Amino acid sequence: MLDKIQEIENKYKKITLLLSDPNVFSNREEFLRLSKEQSEIEPIVTKFQEYKKIIKEIEELEEILKDGDGDLKEIAEDELQYLKKLKPQIEQELKILLLPKDPRDEKNVILEIRAGTGGDEAALFAADLFRMYFKYAESKGWKVEILDSHPTELGGFKEIIANISGKGAFSRLKFESGVHRVQRIPLTEASGRIHTSTATVAVLPEAEEVDIKIDEKDLRIDTFCSSGPGGQSVNTAYSAVRIVHLPTGIIVQCQDERSQIKNKEKAMKVLRTRLLEMERQKKEAERASERKQQVGTGERSERIRTYNFPQNRVTDHRIGLTLYKLEQILNGNLDEIINALISHDQTERLKEM
Repeated sequence: MLDKIQEIENKYKKITLLLSDPNVFSNREEFLRLSKEQSEIEPIVTKFQEYKKIIKEIEELEEILKDGDGDLKEIAEDELQYLKKLKPQIEQELKILLLPKDPRDEKNVILEIRAGTGGDEAALFAADLFRMYFKYAESKGWKVEILDSHPTELGGFKEIIANISGKGAFSRLKFESGVHRVQRIPLTEASGRIHTSTATVAVLPEAEEVDIKIDEKDLRIDTFCSSGPGGQSVNTAYSAVRIVHLPTGIIVQCQDERSQIKNKEKAMKVLRTRLLEMERQKKEAERASERKQQVGTGERSERIRTYNFPQNRVTDHRIGLTLYKLEQILNGNLDEIINALISHDQTERLKEM
C-alpha cells in the first residue's frame, strides 16, 4: 500500500512542477486537466505526509526513551503511546482514500418516490419522505426542482420526481434507494390501531446529454392538459408532456410547468437518467453481478428502513442502526444515518481489497 501511495506522491510532485511551466500554464485545456488531476490526489498526498511525520516522530521518541533522562522519558512515553494509537487510524484513512472512486458521486440526482403498500397512508408517507429529502437538500445548499408529481386529495403523493443538484448530491443520497416502511396510527383510524405502509425511493445519478444519446425517431411525444388531485384541471392548455421511448417502452411525463417546452425538457432529463441507469444495470448483469435493482415492488418484506412513530424510532435494517430521534430525521437530519451507511460501504470494499 505504501509503495502505491509513494507513486501517487511522486506523481503529485511531477504535476506541481508541470503546473509551474509557462508552456502548460498558457495551454488552458492542459492546465485544467492537470489541476483537476492534482486536486483529486491531493487528499492522499496530504494524509501520506501526515503519516510519514508520525512515523518520524515515533522513531525520534523511541531514541529519546533509549538515551533520555527521567522526566524527558516520561513525557516521551506519553507522546509515544498517543502516536502509536494514532498511526493505525491514519493507515485506515489512507486505505479509504485509496478506494476506487465512484465516477457518479459528483453527479446531480433524480429522486423518485412512489407510494407502495398502504393506500392513502402510503401516499402521505411518500410526501413525508419527500419533505425529509427536501429539508436535507436545503441543509446542504442543494437545489431541488420538482419534475413531475401526482398529489392526492389528502396531501400525499402517489408519485413525485425531483431533480436535486449540488456538490456531492449522489455520493450522499445513493444509499437511500429501496423500500421505506412506516408504522403509525393514521389520522383516519378511529380505533387507534397501528398501520404499516411503504413507499419506494429511487436515487439515480442525473444523465447529461453527453452521457447518452437519444434518437428522436425512437420517441413518441404526446401533449395533454395538466390535471391536479381528483382529476381537476390545472390549466386548459396542452402543456403537459408524455414521452414514450419506443425501443424500451419507458414512459415519462411532466406537467408541473405551464410551458410545454419546459415540461418536455424536464421529461427528457428523466428519460436520459432512466436509460443510463438501465444501461448500467445491463453492464452489471453482464459482469454476473447479483446485486438487485435499486427498488423492489414495494412489498413490506423488501424494506431497507423502518420509521416507527409510537416508539420514536428509525431503524436501517441493512446495517442494524437504530436511532430514537424520528422527528429530527424526518426534519432532514439524515447525516448520522448517511455517514454510517458510507462507513459501512467503505468497510465492505476494504474487505474486498
